[in-house]
Amino acid sequence: MSLLALLQTGCLILLAVLLLVAAWRDLHTLQIANSLPLAIAALYATWSALGLTAGTTTIENLGWAVCCALALFLAATLAFAVGMMGGGDVKLVAATGLFAGPALMLDFVLIVAVAGGLLGVGVLMGVPLGAAPASGAATARGRLSRRLPYGPAIAVGGLWLVAALT
Repeated sequence: MSLLALLQTGCLILLAVLLLVAAWRDLHTLQIANSLPLAIAALYATWSALGLTAGTTTIENLGWAVCCALALFLAATLAFAVGMMGGGDVKLVAATGLFAGPALMLDFVLIVAVAGGLLGVGVLMGVPLGAAPASGAATARGRLSRRLPYGPAIAVGGLWLVAALT
């Protein structure tokens, strides 16, 4: 394995760590600090530069990856506008989506959606996720009104990307 490939693998390992930190923070505080998506975007820039240097990617591929991540950001922003996602989730999914590019974007989005659906089912079953439950959380209606920490679902999709790209 070349040094550049080893450094790219190190970037993917760091991506996995950042995603786990984001998931942990979102589970406990229902917030994802801006520094985490920014760090992931910077990590993508490093990973991409290494790929360009090694000849394993092209400028065209990077351009398409940015376009796909931008489309994902716009879709997530619409979800934020109607109250389905938090702002930190929007930034985290877009930054992580950079690594998916056009080849893995659909898989990434589907995995995040399935993981988010499982989180939603868990909340409906009464599993305590996120901050302390509000009053009325003992009823299904009360559980449906709670905010869902979506960071863990994004992390699952991101960890899948790490495995796919390794």
